[in-house]
Amino acid sequence: MRTLTSTGALVAAAALTLMAAPSALATPPGDNGTVKIHDAETGEELRKNEPKVCEFYLDAFGFDAAQKVVWHIEAWADNDLDKGETVKAGSLTLDADGHERTEDMTLPDGQYKLFWNFEGENGSAKHKVFKSDCEDESPAPSGSPSATPGEEPSVEPSTPGEEPSSPAASGPAGEEPSTTPSPGSSDGDLAETGNGAPVGLLSAAAAALVAVGGFLLTRRRQGRQS
Repeated sequence: MRTLTSTGALVAAAALTLMAAPSALATPPGDNGTVKIHDAETGEELRKNEPKVCEFYLDAFGFDAAQKVVWHIEAWADNDLDKGETVKAGSLTLDADGHERTEDMTLPDGQYKLFWNFEGENGSAKHKVFKSDCEDESPAPSGSPSATPGEEPSVEPSTPGEEPSSPAASGPAGEEPSTTPSPGSSDGDLAETGNGAPVGLLSAAAAALVAVGGFLLTRRRQGRQS
């Protein structure tokens, strides 16, 4: 009976040991946090990494309370600097929740690598490779046209030799074209009155009426005398 009891105690102890093993193998204090690259417009409460940025900051989560951190960024590729050259560096102390962030910063376009060293770390520094790309965010030159590329300008310059849209006057520059027909034109040699009748025809009719009137007046006088 004592043998069974001893065997049961050993089995229970072995089971407890196996259950405790994951805790023993878990990340030791100091190494349980993470650091992210964040765009300057990203909220610091978000735990996502953004490997392509322009203006950015470093954001730490889940470290030990009040842990001290020393970090630096090295040039890595696609830039004019030697690989491994330090371009930014700093230090900070994390808050009671093991969280803190750096100030916003920028780097020339290219690829970089962050090295994050902290108090009490048990392995190598935490690191992140990221790319600075500000070319797409550069403002357009102030003197550039407002029209969309490929869109024709609102006022088109006249092509050399192209006739203007309205017929030009045949007279001197700035003179309005005349609408009065020239004398001797094919439209007729006689001037016209306001109602369109020829002046010569009206004059002949008036002369005939005067002659008839004179003739009638003469006949009337002769009749009185007789």
